[in-house]
Amino acid sequence: MTVIWNPQLDEPATQWQALADRLGNERFGPLAPELDRDQRYPWESIEALVEHKFTGLFLPRQWGGEGANLVSTIAAVETLGKHCSSTAAIMCAYQLGAFPILLAGSNQQKDFYLREMAQGRATSFALSERIAGSDAAAIEASAVREGDNWRITGEKYWIGNGGASRYYVVFAKTDPEAGGRGVSAFMVDKEQAGVIIDDYSDKMGIRGTLTSNLKLDLLVPDSARVGEVNRALRLALQTLNVGRIMVAAQSMGLALAAFHEAAKRAVQRKTFGQPIGENQGIGFKLADMATEISAARMMLYQAAAAYDRGDDVSSLGAMTKLFTSEVAHRAANNAVQIWGGLGYCKPTVVERLYRDQRILEIYEGSSEIQRLVLARAIRKAAEESGS
Repeated sequence: MTVIWNPQLDEPATQWQALADRLGNERFGPLAPELDRDQRYPWESIEALVEHKFTGLFLPRQWGGEGANLVSTIAAVETLGKHCSSTAAIMCAYQLGAFPILLAGSNQQKDFYLREMAQGRATSFALSERIAGSDAAAIEASAVREGDNWRITGEKYWIGNGGASRYYVVFAKTDPEAGGRGVSAFMVDKEQAGVIIDDYSDKMGIRGTLTSNLKLDLLVPDSARVGEVNRALRLALQTLNVGRIMVAAQSMGLALAAFHEAAKRAVQRKTFGQPIGENQGIGFKLADMATEISAARMMLYQAAAAYDRGDDVSSLGAMTKLFTSEVAHRAANNAVQIWGGLGYCKPTVVERLYRDQRILEIYEGSSEIQRLVLARAIRKAAEESGS
């Protein structure tokens, strides 16, 4: 019997979870300290993810994927995250790049790019800019018609899997006067002339991932456009609704790892002749961690199930991402505290988890943005119920 709540998964989700756990134990977990130390992208891990079908896990079978639902996908990502935060983050980046194509791509785009992704040639989501992160409508990259083509110019930043991905969904202004109602999306191949990838970020955590800049000055045909002209900001937000649930799964994997390390230390370390977990100061921390992690996991799996049913998860996804990322923060913080001075030093697992966790409250919408989304939804619901 386990103290932490466990979801009741169907057979496909259970199988994906078990496979992720086996690969995590055999390959991803043992590699995690090296990736963190050297800030190295794990191409050997990508080979394993491709070999075992994880890069196509959430893609429809008709386009070379495995056809898994979101519950199966988050079960896999959460489990990968228990072993290696960077591997889980790479899986999240794969999903984020795929969903604009899944939601709005043409059949030709789906048949090409999704099959490429299933074989490990990923697509990255290129929305943010140096001055436009939380305020996506403020992007300055532009796409201007030149005959049957579009001239895309500008710069994108904070691109997850940047440089490792072959393709990019680039969001650019096609009607600068229309604000968020003037954004379109285009597929870009990094091998095209006029594409430069540089400025790789030296990050605090998830150092086995790549985060880059993307400079653009190129022509693409109209067939590279994803979805309707001037309607792509909504597409980006729909993609982020799913992305937030994926990051919540990454958060839960990290929180579970932190709890495991903290509980193990509380049993093994002794002071004044007894394990430190016998002291209320430590035992109560573990009790709070177990309670919060269980509650957060319940929310995570409910959010994924709601998405699979076709429900609107804009509010539930925001709540889930907000709560799970902050639960992971407290879990990592408590794990370091329970490990004491040793937990503050490299190369302990809890020191790495503490750094890996910090981004979870920032990317795919910061905690402040999630609260803003929820505050607006609450106000709208109150206005509607009062009318």
